[in-house]
Amino acid sequence: MNQAGGVKVDRLDAIRSHLYANGFSTIQTLADAIGASLATVRRDLQILEQEGAIDRVHGGARIADGSSVEVAFQEREKRHLSAKRAIATAAYDLLQPRTAIFLDAGTTVLQLARLIRINPVPLRIFTNGLTVAQEFLNIPNLEVVLLGGQLRSENASLVGPQAEAMIETIWFDQLFLGASAISPDGSIYSVDSAEASLNRRMLARSANRFVLADSSKFGTMATYKVAPLNTAKVITDSALARHWREELINFGVDATIAELRGKS
Repeated sequence: MNQAGGVKVDRLDAIRSHLYANGFSTIQTLADAIGASLATVRRDLQILEQEGAIDRVHGGARIADGSSVEVAFQEREKRHLSAKRAIATAAYDLLQPRTAIFLDAGTTVLQLARLIRINPVPLRIFTNGLTVAQEFLNIPNLEVVLLGGQLRSENASLVGPQAEAMIETIWFDQLFLGASAISPDGSIYSVDSAEASLNRRMLARSANRFVLADSSKFGTMATYKVAPLNTAKVITDSALARHWREELINFGVDATIAELRGKS
C-alpha cells in the first residue's frame, strides 16, 4: 500500500472509532476530531457508507446498525496492545511443538495466534474464535480445527451445546484462555453465560492451562463466573499492581509477569 493509501485507511479507522465512541457526530465534529477538511470527511463517509459501516444522517453520521459489534471487537483488540503483545510473547515461549492446543477467542489470545502465524510451530490448533482461525489460513505445519456452534458476534466466537459437545471428545495438551475480568475474590469471570460455560469445559479438558490477562483485568467484575484463578497458570504484564502480585501468591496462583516494552 502506498503512503497516501495508508493515510486514507488510518482516517477511515479514526472515523469509525470516533463514531463508535461518541455516537452520532456532525461532519464538522468529525473533521475537527481527525484533522481533515470537510470535503475529505464527506468523501470518507461516502466510502464507509458504501461498505455498510456507517449511516449518513442529518448532516453527519453514525455507526450502522449491525456494524457496532465488529467495531467493538476492533476497539477491544487495540486496548493495552503492548501488554497483550508482551503476554503473547511469554505464552509463545511455552508452546510445545507437535501437541494439541486450544486458543480461545479473546483479544490477548489473538496476539498469540499472530505470533504463531509469523513464526509457525508444528501444532494441532483448536479454537472457537473466528478471528483466531483466520490468522492461520495457508500457514504450513499447522492443523487447525474450528469448533462448531452458535455464533456469538460480540466476540466473533462459537459457543453453545454443539461447541461443548465437540470439546468433550478432545483432550488438549495446552489451553490459552483469555478473561473478561479477574475478580477480587480470585476468580475468572465472563460477560456471557455461554462463553463462561464453554470456558469451563476448555479448562476441564486441558492438561496445562494458561490464563492470558493484561493487568487492567485484575480487580474487575463481570457477570458469569468461569472458575477460580488457581485452576490455571496466569500470564500477565508488569503493570500489575503490587497488591495484586501479593494476592496471586495468597490465592496459590502460579504467575508469569511479562515485561512491558513501549506504550499501550
